[in-house]
Amino acid sequence: MLDELSVQNLGIIDTARVGFTPGMVVVSGETGAGKTLMLGALRMLTGAPARSALIGPHGEETRVEGRFFLDGEEVVVTRSIHPGGSRAYLDGRMVPARALAERLGGEVEIVGQHDPISLTRSRAVRALIDLRLRSGLVLDDYRDAWQALREVQALRAELGGGTRALAREMDLLAYQVGEIDRADFRPGEDEELEMESKRLGNAEEVAELLAEAHRDLSAARDRVGPVVDAARRVRDLDPARGPLAELVESLEATLTDTLSVTREAWEVTEPDPGALARVNQRLNLLGDLRRKYGSDIEEILTFRRRAQTRLAEIEGLVERASQLDAEHATASGHLFEAGRELRQARRDASARIAESACGHLRELGISDPVLRVEIGEAEPRAFGADTVELLFASDSRLAPGPVGKVASGGELSRLVLALRLASGTGAARVVAFDEIDSGVGGTTALAMGSKLARLSEDRQTLCVSHLPQVAAFADTHIVVEREGPRAGVRLVEEDARLRELSRMLSGLADSERGHHHARELRSLAMARRAPVPTA
Repeated sequence: MLDELSVQNLGIIDTARVGFTPGMVVVSGETGAGKTLMLGALRMLTGAPARSALIGPHGEETRVEGRFFLDGEEVVVTRSIHPGGSRAYLDGRMVPARALAERLGGEVEIVGQHDPISLTRSRAVRALIDLRLRSGLVLDDYRDAWQALREVQALRAELGGGTRALAREMDLLAYQVGEIDRADFRPGEDEELEMESKRLGNAEEVAELLAEAHRDLSAARDRVGPVVDAARRVRDLDPARGPLAELVESLEATLTDTLSVTREAWEVTEPDPGALARVNQRLNLLGDLRRKYGSDIEEILTFRRRAQTRLAEIEGLVERASQLDAEHATASGHLFEAGRELRQARRDASARIAESACGHLRELGISDPVLRVEIGEAEPRAFGADTVELLFASDSRLAPGPVGKVASGGELSRLVLALRLASGTGAARVVAFDEIDSGVGGTTALAMGSKLARLSEDRQTLCVSHLPQVAAFADTHIVVEREGPRAGVRLVEEDARLRELSRMLSGLADSERGHHHARELRSLAMARRAPVPTA
């Protein structure tokens, strides 16, 4: 419900802060006092386009703030308008204006004589009809069938364009995995190949260097022989020189061993063009794989693992795809049947609603109304497999037409009220009517007040009204009063309320006879609102 509304510089309203109660709230006032601005403020809070013309003469900015309680949660909405544009706030956070519509759009409905109201939209009419379905199971069954079909469709979409595209991807992945597997590279082999290629490529030069080294070492060993003999003689002559002889002998042994190792290396180092060609061929193969799959063997093998994983996934999808066509056909059949049953249930419910609503319309002054809901077949969507159109004629001698084209503003407002009563509780928790009683009087006005009061039993109902017969039924009565260029807003109770009803009845707020009639009207309204005693 709307709990509190604050307005600053909205048209001729300077400053106003009004608390609201559950039930039926009536806003009244003299013509031109600015009472419809209160609904204008509510429209602003629901994200309606902001017009700079709403900025009043009492400041440079218009500001409207409302506090709502929705399903036990407090929601504070603020909207401001300035010459350069507007700002919107939701619970103190700046948001786009559309966020207000998203938050309150389903909770607040404003019905004005010139509004393109919800009855002209299939979605809203369908929602009213669904409130009167004899069983909610048909709607649940349809939603389950819709979800089942969507799941199958999602699986088909996952195939990425069908089995042909998957087959092409499978062929490519299988080739890539096979190409890497056939190369059979192991981690670290690239470094080994680089070293082997360098060794084989330089074998001839290495052999020549080793041969030259062998010759030089052989000559050196031959020359060190006399040195060894001399060192031994010195040791024999001077035992203290023994370490010198040992060092010279060690040099000879080292030269002998080095000569042997050099000879062995020289003998085994031979150019091998065939081996070099094989190593370079493998390096070329590795280079080709690097260009395709990664900068080194580790990246290539990682690519291979990922490709193998994707290949296994696709193989599973292709296997699953063979079953999807049958599952899709089954799910489509279930959805078609569920849509047919839901369509018939909606036709039955709409007939009951139309009959009941016509009864309410007759009591609201439309003596011979025709109301019909045309429900046709359509492609399945999330909400059903049907089209919904509300047809209306104010007299049975007229051909019914789309309600948005043939109903006047006053008739639209009464239609909303009649359909709300006929269909039961709707989604909107706050319904505001702007001059719904235009062109109504007498007993019809009393009937309208009674029905608005009945509607307010399960939702908050706001009515801008000029009829005392309607205002008498209100739980809360708010008056907008104008004095010169300014208008104020106040809540009236007890004697002040009787004064306002008297003014609405006779134009004389202080008339004793007017007060008597106001009290009588108020008593009559309360009697009509009282529940009927049960036996």
